[in-house]
Amino acid sequence: MIKINRLVALTIALLSSLFAAAQDAKPEMADAMRSNGKIYVVVAVCLTILIGLFLYVFNVDRKIKKIEQHQ
Repeated sequence: MIKINRLVALTIALLSSLFAAAQDAKPEMADAMRSNGKIYVVVAVCLTILIGLFLYVFNVDRKIKKIEQHQ
């Protein structure tokens, strides 16, 4: 039980230090991409990938349901 508490405390300490470090950093690359209009390309690619993943999972789920109904 003590090891679990130490692990949780260590995890919380590491995450809080990461979040504190992330807040100090300035997003220079994001500002440059936004000013050039390239941020929209990045967002479009991310959305395309996410939509593809969702369609793939939906298709696999449909196939699994079909297999389960036949058995």
